[in-house]
Amino acid sequence: MLNYLFEFLDRMDIPGMGVFTYVTFRAITAMVLSIIISLWFGKIFIAYLRRKEISETQRDAKLDPFGVGKSGVPTMGGVIIITSIIVPCLLVGHLDNIYMILMLVTTVILGVLGFGDDYIKTFKKNKEGLNGWIKVAGQILLGLIVGLTLRYSPQVVINESVSTRIENNTEIVVKSPDVKSTRTTIPFLKNHNLNYANAFDWLGDSMKYRAGWIFFVVLTVFVVTAVSNGSNLNDGMDGMAAGNSAIIGIAIGILAYVSSNILMAGHLNLMYIPGSQEIVVFMCAFVGALVGFLWYNSYPAEIFMGDTGSLTIGGIIAVSALCIHKELLLPILCGVFLMESVSVICQRFYYKTGKKRGVHRRLWKRTPFHDHYRTSVEQVQQCDPGCSVRFKGKGNLQFETKITLRFWIISTGLAALAILTLKIR
Repeated sequence: MLNYLFEFLDRMDIPGMGVFTYVTFRAITAMVLSIIISLWFGKIFIAYLRRKEISETQRDAKLDPFGVGKSGVPTMGGVIIITSIIVPCLLVGHLDNIYMILMLVTTVILGVLGFGDDYIKTFKKNKEGLNGWIKVAGQILLGLIVGLTLRYSPQVVINESVSTRIENNTEIVVKSPDVKSTRTTIPFLKNHNLNYANAFDWLGDSMKYRAGWIFFVVLTVFVVTAVSNGSNLNDGMDGMAAGNSAIIGIAIGILAYVSSNILMAGHLNLMYIPGSQEIVVFMCAFVGALVGFLWYNSYPAEIFMGDTGSLTIGGIIAVSALCIHKELLLPILCGVFLMESVSVICQRFYYKTGKKRGVHRRLWKRTPFHDHYRTSVEQVQQCDPGCSVRFKGKGNLQFETKITLRFWIISTGLAALAILTLKIR
């Protein structure tokens, strides 16, 4: 909203008002505002939850090797994150930009879905929360909205090739026409974008384009569901999901910036995506909200983000990557989320196959994977007598702050690798 005011004042030739037209200024402003809002609103919100005695269903301190109990800690902290994202974006974002609209819609839909889950856990005292199929249905709905919008919105176009040259000491930009395309960037390969439609050449020229878009929409549903659930699984220790997601958000913001800047896209030989600069503004607000939330969520946590936060931040990461055609980078960027999800899937498969033969066994002591490092074999056998563990580790249990920091370090390395793919091609 403020940018419209500043643009009007700039047209009135008032000095200094043009600064609001720069995406870097708006992005930094969004980040600062989101940090301030999360710190200010967070304090008020936590005090309110404590007065009303609104806390997560009691956690069992016996599951922690150090006996750290976390009962009575308020939950639904995702409300702080969502508020701290939406308000700055409404103030400094271009609200007629399709990418900004999609990101805000993603935040609201998954925020409502996660809030419903937290509400059932907190007020109904049901640890199972919202029915799993309802969660998946909500994620599928969001995936369809995003995929179909990217398909049919006239604002969503790309320039696959951009080049620059110097003529008479002036840099000239030459770009291909604006087109709607199912092309995406393949990491590490130079001058090679993958076109999903090409996988359907056998259908003929008239049908492969439609089939490519159908595949893209299905892929969008899968990516949104997978990343949001991965983020949800990663949220198990103080500061874990917020810190990892902030690191990923910084990387996506950088990727969005170079994709939205025609000169940088030309220099780096990337596809140029007009209008995607609003994703930069949004991701700066996203990172600022998470950094501010960490003030209260770092160990020992004063509040948990709950599914209101974890589902939302995962969906934001997925949709932002899809909008800038970098979804194939997500296995690298979200490597921690992927590891957590795979650990749970493998654990369940391994356990169920053993159970059919009357054998109690686990691959790891506990999943998601971060819990493996703070759980002893004795604790596993207390909960599940006679259960054997395939990978026991060295036996040295780690305090959760050490585990969290190490996961942050891994996320930082993966984010750096994702950014390096801009040059390692």
